Amino acid sequence: MTASETVEITGHLMDHGILSRVLDDIREYAGDYTIDRFDVGRETDDPSHAVITVIADDAEGLQRLLMRLQTRGVNQVDPGEATVAEADRDGVFPDHFYSTTNLETRVRIDGAWLDVENPEMDCGLVLERDADGKPVRVYTLPMSDVRTGMLVLTGAAGVRVSVPAPDASAEAFGFMESEVSSEKPQAVLVRQVADGMREAKAAGKKVLWVGGPGVVHTGAAPAMVAMVDAGYVDVLFAGNALATHDIESSLYGTSLGVDLAMGRGVEHGHEHHIRAINTIRKAGSIRDAVDAGVLTGGIMHALVTEGKRYVLVGSVRDDGPLPDVYTDVIEGQRAMRAELTDVGFCLMVATMLHSVATGNILPASIPLVCVDINPATVTKLADRGSSQARGIVTDVGLFLEQLAVELVPEYRRS
Repeated sequence: MTASETVEITGHLMDHGILSRVLDDIREYAGDYTIDRFDVGRETDDPSHAVITVIADDAEGLQRLLMRLQTRGVNQVDPGEATVAEADRDGVFPDHFYSTTNLETRVRIDGAWLDVENPEMDCGLVLERDADGKPVRVYTLPMSDVRTGMLVLTGAAGVRVSVPAPDASAEAFGFMESEVSSEKPQAVLVRQVADGMREAKAAGKKVLWVGGPGVVHTGAAPAMVAMVDAGYVDVLFAGNALATHDIESSLYGTSLGVDLAMGRGVEHGHEHHIRAINTIRKAGSIRDAVDAGVLTGGIMHALVTEGKRYVLVGSVRDDGPLPDVYTDVIEGQRAMRAELTDVGFCLMVATMLHSVATGNILPASIPLVCVDINPATVTKLADRGSSQARGIVTDVGLFLEQLAVELVPEYRRS
């Protein structure tokens, strides 16, 4: 016996290769299909529309396939009503739970459509009812936070997703027809990233940065400080390394023991990073060190003095770490999620792991650009499901210097 469902998708299915990816997904999940209808857009801006019957070996396989297809923006023609099951233990979803996408999502409960709060991929959907049993809200919840008795959506029935429509900020990235740009004029890339940041700020949104220690190693910390001071860095996600080497640079003029002005190692320089950590731990925290006049410059100093937010999440290889670093990664994830409200643009620079982690929790509606010298870093985001991610392969130091000049015209590195 087989199970089948009729689905539909609308968008630039041919020129963006979406339809071929959908069909590949069906075969990858051991399914089959028939294309019932395909209306091709005539003009460049016209969307296409396809209606497809998908077939799987059984009902369970069909549900998994439908959930996979929703990551591409595919919906059931007749979605029906959502079903729920109670979680029977903390930290465990019920069997056959609906696995979320990062797309805008709506759920049909008791004949009414509810918007899903805080879309995020690879989570579950929880339904809340009031005292009279009426549905109140549906929200995304990571597995670690589910509690016994919560009502969790199961299967793909009653769920519809929406692919973000292009807007003014999205048009800024029209230059990147591919997901990764390495051979485009640098000045054009910088200007269009700056435009995206300006548009987010003009709309009253925050600019989120995700940074790695390469920002400091390449000598770009002064450029980033200028952008913090100018209001273009509202939130920073990073690890122990960026903050540690930024503080080392402020206290000793080195990064990993290398003199940033001379470009060579200094005597006893290998000790500087651990001594920098010890200095901050003695002060109590980064903010305490700033308030006491111990830390007087650098990125972290600028964030504190400008009242900006930062979340530092550590790893098993960290020295110290700094007292501000979350060493419990689940608590770190929660702290990161708490800072996503009103984010309108995200720039990721010189970090693979934090970029992927942030991409996993960002809604698809937030424009996202990743800059790194390593092409693998900027392609991994799209591979992990962040379909809105665009990548620029270039030297991070030079990119940030030029971005600072574009955003803060009075900035000129001496």
